[in-house]
Amino acid sequence: MGTNLGFKFFVLLLLFTLFGLAVASASAGSFRVYPKADADTIPQRFQSILPTEIPDSLLPADTLPTMLTDTNDVGLAEQPRLRGSGTILDARVDYSAIDSIFFNVRERKVYLYGTADLKYGDIHLEAGYVEIDFRENLLYATGIADSAGVVQQYPIFTEGSQSFQSKEMWYNFETKRGRTRQVFTEEADGYLHGELVKIQPDKIIHVQDGKYTTCDDPDPHFHIGFRKAKMIPDDKIITSLAFLVIEGVPTPLVVPFGFFPNKKGQASGILMPSYGETSNRGFYLENGGFYWGINDYVDLSLRGDIYTRGSWAAKLGSSYRVRYRYSGSINLSYAINILGEENLPGYERSRDFRVVWSHNQDPKARPNSVFQASVNAGSSQASRFNPVSDQDYLSNTFSSNVSYRATWASRYNFSANFRHSQNTLNRTVDLSLPEIAFSVNRLHPFRRKSGSGEARWYENITMNYTMNARNDLRTVDSLLFERETWSRFRNGMRHSIPISHSMRVLRHFNLSNSFNYNMNWYLSSVEKYWDPQAIFIQQGDTLFGNMVKDTIPGFKAIHDFSYSASLNTRFYGMVQFRRGPLRALRHVVSPNVGFSYRPDFANPFWGYYQTYFDERRQEEVRYAIFEDGIYSGPQPNRSGNINFSVTNNLEMKVRNRRDTTARGERKIALIDNLSINGGYDIARDSLNFNDIRISARTRLFNNFDITYSSGWTVYDTDSTGRYINRFLWDTQKKLMKLNNTNWSLGFNYSLSSKTRPSTGAGSQLRGGMGQDIGGPDNGLGNGEPDEGLAPGPDVLQVTPGMVDYSVPWSMQFGYTFNYGSRYNYAQDRFDKTYVQSLNFSGDMQLTPKWRLGFRSGYDFDRKEITYTSVDIYRDLHCWEMTLNWIPFGFRKSYNLTIRVKSSMLQDLKINRRTHHLDRAFQTF
Repeated sequence: MGTNLGFKFFVLLLLFTLFGLAVASASAGSFRVYPKADADTIPQRFQSILPTEIPDSLLPADTLPTMLTDTNDVGLAEQPRLRGSGTILDARVDYSAIDSIFFNVRERKVYLYGTADLKYGDIHLEAGYVEIDFRENLLYATGIADSAGVVQQYPIFTEGSQSFQSKEMWYNFETKRGRTRQVFTEEADGYLHGELVKIQPDKIIHVQDGKYTTCDDPDPHFHIGFRKAKMIPDDKIITSLAFLVIEGVPTPLVVPFGFFPNKKGQASGILMPSYGETSNRGFYLENGGFYWGINDYVDLSLRGDIYTRGSWAAKLGSSYRVRYRYSGSINLSYAINILGEENLPGYERSRDFRVVWSHNQDPKARPNSVFQASVNAGSSQASRFNPVSDQDYLSNTFSSNVSYRATWASRYNFSANFRHSQNTLNRTVDLSLPEIAFSVNRLHPFRRKSGSGEARWYENITMNYTMNARNDLRTVDSLLFERETWSRFRNGMRHSIPISHSMRVLRHFNLSNSFNYNMNWYLSSVEKYWDPQAIFIQQGDTLFGNMVKDTIPGFKAIHDFSYSASLNTRFYGMVQFRRGPLRALRHVVSPNVGFSYRPDFANPFWGYYQTYFDERRQEEVRYAIFEDGIYSGPQPNRSGNINFSVTNNLEMKVRNRRDTTARGERKIALIDNLSINGGYDIARDSLNFNDIRISARTRLFNNFDITYSSGWTVYDTDSTGRYINRFLWDTQKKLMKLNNTNWSLGFNYSLSSKTRPSTGAGSQLRGGMGQDIGGPDNGLGNGEPDEGLAPGPDVLQVTPGMVDYSVPWSMQFGYTFNYGSRYNYAQDRFDKTYVQSLNFSGDMQLTPKWRLGFRSGYDFDRKEITYTSVDIYRDLHCWEMTLNWIPFGFRKSYNLTIRVKSSMLQDLKINRRTHHLDRAFQTF
């Protein structure tokens, strides 16, 4: 009796709770509540999707009356904790539905129809139909059929960070076990399909008749099939016997078991090598090794190459990153490269190494100091045998720089650089270890602290201080690590103090004066003398007597100074037009007159120059004791130059045709620079006039760069071409004579779909450029974008019969031409030189899936085609195909690869290639 009375009280409390929620949420309108007096009250449109056996919803005779029918839309129905078979749910169950909710009080079940949404703890379920059994703590969900009979709104189950979609599912709230059918879920970089899936309380998932793929299509183009699998969230997926299926066709590629990492972030593991064959080095395995994800800040990879004919390589790579502080990467490699067979023609063996380091400091880490590194060094043959990119092969220089810069008090600057430069053609290596600079910003030593009153002339005097120190070495790469090499460093320090003053004269002229003082410090000097016992070999003859050069250790300080002054102004000329497209012409003339003076530092007073007597030539030879110094020292002979220059600039202003208001104007530079300069040296005893230089520069149509320069003299010459102290006007009645001239023409032109948009009616833009596969020099993205063009993978849809100018494409052309001439006095003619080259590259997206890129050129001096490559790319949805073809030249080769896009299955690929070292390329 007590039990029956308790049950009645529970039912009454439940009814009042639901009624209160319905009235309170009447305005929300998310679902309907229907009476439960009879099973026939279930709407007819839902009967087709209910379970086949629906329990009787009639209440016992002794129960309280059922709720009155309320057809008003109500909001979220909240279900309190309900007591089932002696158990209590761990959390509140919140559920709602767009269409309606059906309550079966006797069976303690709830039926949700139409976009049902249920939340229980960290569990979230969305489905077309959901049935909840509070007595057994069970949940069932499936899709719902629309008016056309198509089932949709299949269940989407989310627990924590794990989510999947299925055709139907069952879940127990108490045991937290579940079972689903036809599951589809995304895991890491892949997708997991399963015919039958069981969810365990520890969130481990067991899959039966499943498949794993990186294709996001519901019917994947390829997958790895298996009978059973176990998935551990955020760890791994382990399968039974696994086999590859492509387009529904099983392949013979079978493995005893499958293992797929499922961790988020970095994970350590084996790096699978690629394999192949080259004719000169045999069969190979390349880039195999191990990756170690040390922590969130640094990782490490060890890779290696091995060839059956003896070549091998070891590579170490590491990346590091500390947020808001610094980031970088380092790659080291060492290789033994062997080509051909020993004791046979064409045999080569070399030891090569490569160091590449990049380091960048975050500007927020230390605003007043910056440390950066860009190191690219290696042996001369490293880029030949093991190039990382085409640019490595095309470039014949390596350069590195490790720098530190600091600024403090907004006035003092310090920098230290460690530089390296290497030429792979002549195998020379230049090192600066280190190069230090310290400077003080411009000071006004005589300026008043208070800014009141008009400034005096001396308050504009400024001065700076700069200190530079270098320690340089030049050698060849084969001697770089020899002990004697490191004793040949050239070093020194230079202090510079420039003092300057500027003022305006007669309102329109600017007068500038400057005094420059330099002091060089060296740790050694040079001494030369004639040794009559020294042996000298010339053209096979042994001679006695030669100059001997000694390096004398000891500190030396060398001073030099100079003075200069200049007076300049600027004149403007303007002509305006009221009619026509030409609106105005402007001519700017900038004349300049200057004077500079430098004393004769070869005077014995300074002690910077010494002499010795050459007994063979019977003459006294002067030399500088600092001639091996790394900084230019004081110059001999006094200099007092009066120089002049006139610079011209010509521009025109035209109407902008693109401006429909007829008010827009744009400037066009006709002559960027046309200058004439010359000088007169008052310190010389003869030949006082300097050569006159004329130079000009302009750009036409934004693509043609034209430069011109020439040298002219006012003096006559003898038969050997040496100037004599006689004017041309006195001997030939000429003012000047041309000594040399140089013309340079540069042409760079880019065409693309963005610079020539489609103008035909019926065109509708859908996208722009797609994936870039042309390399660093394919020239993508040049040209000014027009409005309406947006980046994307697709192309225009154009009405049939119309020309489609908007297919994403680009073309670049480059042409350089240099002409030089120098007068040959011995033969009384001009010696002429011509240097010209042509290069071009392009990229075209033929269709949304096909892309073509190429680059080539022509060397007119060698009369041969330069480096040429063709790149073809095909998007195969979850796969991709790339083809790189170099049809001729030293790197003649091809590389065809068809592979899965995802990095998860990066080793699932087909690769066919020939190596450029094979020299046996055959057109395919």
